[in-house]
Amino acid sequence: MSEQQPTASSGRNLDPWYSNYARRTAGLTVSEVRALFAVASRPEVVSLAGGSPYVAGLPEDLIRSAFDRMLREHGAEALQYGGGQGIPQLRERILDLMAIEGITDASADDVVTTTGSQHAIDLITKLFIDPGDVILVESPTYVGALGTFKSYEADVRHVEMDADGLDPAALTEAIHKARAEGKQVKFLYTVPNFNNPTGVTMPMSRRREILDLCIREDVLILEDNPYGLLYFEEPAPNALRSLDAEHVLYMGSFSKILSPGVRVGFVLAPHGVREKLILAVESSILSPSTFNQWLVAEYLDTADWRGQIDTYRGIYRERRDAMLQALEEYLPQLSWTVPSGGFFTWVQLPPGLDSKQMLPRATTELVAYTPGTGFYADGRGHDKMRLSFCLPEPDRIRLGVRRLANVINNELELLETFGDVTGAGEIDQRFSSAPPDLQ
Repeated sequence: MSEQQPTASSGRNLDPWYSNYARRTAGLTVSEVRALFAVASRPEVVSLAGGSPYVAGLPEDLIRSAFDRMLREHGAEALQYGGGQGIPQLRERILDLMAIEGITDASADDVVTTTGSQHAIDLITKLFIDPGDVILVESPTYVGALGTFKSYEADVRHVEMDADGLDPAALTEAIHKARAEGKQVKFLYTVPNFNNPTGVTMPMSRRREILDLCIREDVLILEDNPYGLLYFEEPAPNALRSLDAEHVLYMGSFSKILSPGVRVGFVLAPHGVREKLILAVESSILSPSTFNQWLVAEYLDTADWRGQIDTYRGIYRERRDAMLQALEEYLPQLSWTVPSGGFFTWVQLPPGLDSKQMLPRATTELVAYTPGTGFYADGRGHDKMRLSFCLPEPDRIRLGVRRLANVINNELELLETFGDVTGAGEIDQRFSSAPPDLQ
């Protein structure tokens, strides 16, 4: 009897195991942000694309002293397996972090440590989503969350935003529409502080309105807050979780305020969800990195981490200002958001321009950005782009915007000559603001 060989889907796919994959792998697609990394990492390219923090702004001695003390005092524990919930020493320090966001009613037992907040999104989605379940998300939303949601075969539905974040009327309509179709809305995913990608921050009045609506409609909220401490002028409003402990799962991360390389995040969850999260961690990775948790715990114990966050605020504020000034000077015909913290501004292109089609021409001009299409699950966003100001120095930001202006102006000249062949719609004014007066 001959051994059966795997086939390659009638010869149409080079992967011999193509027909063996689970159906859900169809949701595993290349992130438009990740796809840019190879190009954007070339030194001659000014990358306004990825949201990589400026880790060079972290003094080396702060990490080295925490590292040395960790090995000296906790080396054996740091090099050993740990529990699925994470080490208690770090979970205690995480309480200090969350207290700044107004969350003062939690205990260390309520916290689950994860391998970055992306891991937390994956775990929560795994616990709650059956194929076809509805997840409501902002329009637009974080590309990494979209990838995870699609990989679990969720029915991802966007809820419109305005200058204050999620539109309550649109949220109500989305919930009722899904239920009228016999669908179950499992949770609402939101980035309320310095939103990725729009930079918009939800004011407290809107937070209360959204929370009250979700309590009334019995919808869980997944609050993702990687940027909340990186404000420029005034602190962001207190977290949604500070207003309610039962209807909100709160996620945080050390990627933006310390380093993404340590891969440490966390979830604050009600008791029942917390217990399932721990089991999910143990079933997937046994435990988050004990070594990295001890390193972060020692950093929080010994370093002036509040002062370091303040340093980061100054760095990113300067770069935000450089971005806005350059946009005003080189691209005054465009509109964009004016973020009060975080890493990003969201740019609206003139009618007829397509950010995805334009990207190859931009990289030829040695500038990279993220097309708006990456932040939607339904194909929208061709007339938008996300510009990131966190990594390049201010003079590089200015150079990048100048190069981008050359590309956009050339595209507009072609449109004027040959007409609109992309079919892009009218300018979306929901997030638009007049170029700011920075004099």
